[in-house]
Amino acid sequence: MEEIKYVERKNSNCNKWDEQTGMFGEENLHAMWVADMDFRVPQCVIAALENYVQFGVYGYYKIPQEYYTAFINWEKVHHELEVKKEWMRFSPGVVAGFHWLVQMLSNSGDAVIVNTPVYYPFLNAVKNNDRRLICSDLICEDGIYRIDYEDFEKKIIENQVKVFILCSPHNPAGRVWKKEELERLLAICKMHDVYIISDEIHHDLVFEDNKHIPSLSFKEYEDRMVMLTAASKTFNLAGAQNSIVVIPDEKLREKWDKYTLGHRVIGGNAFGYIATQAAYEGGEEWLTGIKAQIYDNYLYLKKELSEKLPEVIVTPLEGTYLCWVDLKAYVSEENIKDMIQKKCRLAVDYGDWFGGERFGTHIRINLATSHENVKIAVDALVDNI
Repeated sequence: MEEIKYVERKNSNCNKWDEQTGMFGEENLHAMWVADMDFRVPQCVIAALENYVQFGVYGYYKIPQEYYTAFINWEKVHHELEVKKEWMRFSPGVVAGFHWLVQMLSNSGDAVIVNTPVYYPFLNAVKNNDRRLICSDLICEDGIYRIDYEDFEKKIIENQVKVFILCSPHNPAGRVWKKEELERLLAICKMHDVYIISDEIHHDLVFEDNKHIPSLSFKEYEDRMVMLTAASKTFNLAGAQNSIVVIPDEKLREKWDKYTLGHRVIGGNAFGYIATQAAYEGGEEWLTGIKAQIYDNYLYLKKELSEKLPEVIVTPLEGTYLCWVDLKAYVSEENIKDMIQKKCRLAVDYGDWFGGERFGTHIRINLATSHENVKIAVDALVDNI
């Protein structure tokens, strides 16, 4: 098993540890936010990049067939999804990808629906592009989230929704959607002529008996669906800015190609392609170790909080490395930021970022770090709440 190596990232121009003022108004908080890892990437990635650096010429890069093959093979082996090379397109990040798709698949003033609480760039993609944000809240029972299909369909009809942004696995609710859940969602979208943008960036990070079901495995919806993913969450490559857009439908590909040609962003940098290819070719063993570390961190956090703060609600972690925690039994939404920052000295993602004040007593904690860092965070909560 490849060794998992924690890296101290302070003073490395790291957004998570060295650039907190923009989000929190201060620095030197214990960083448990931002969805990246505090671990060195797989050795195969480092070796591939070292070889390219030593080559010493960084001119225009021809994307090799091996890059496409690495992703295609990964999806087939790990997710039983058959992807064709001609379906694959580039975006510098999944967030950029769904911003572009919102612009491409809807017009100013059109309604776009999301399942809240949800990754807050979804909300920004709607607002930033002059679309109407429609939120269909997930139903929460004892910290476990499920889809409110009746509310979802009702809001689609009432608002003439044009686009649905799906989060699968769901961030921050940690859900890995079952086949029947996805089937029902997609059927509603087809019935009401809604395009589906499926963010599946966490699709390799699922735990125990949970199994990620790719949206594109439902072939009857291909004419209205685009899948976005990347190696960035799986292998900690966010800085490489290389994401993959999968578009099986020819007409949608034509729309995408016309749109991106107008922006002249049709490819990325060599380092991103090289890192991504190497990770998909040789990173499986490393990923196994990382997932074990993340899940151990989750089990520790859950055990400690359940024993010492028994009314805290820790949502089960089926997928992602982001733990969703509700502190409503101990702190009000008005006081939570003061308690988390001033008393606990933690940097976390606050619940209201994910869809408003109704999630104001929640926090999202990044578990892709060392056990010691998780212990510091848990102790801070236990000692100060």
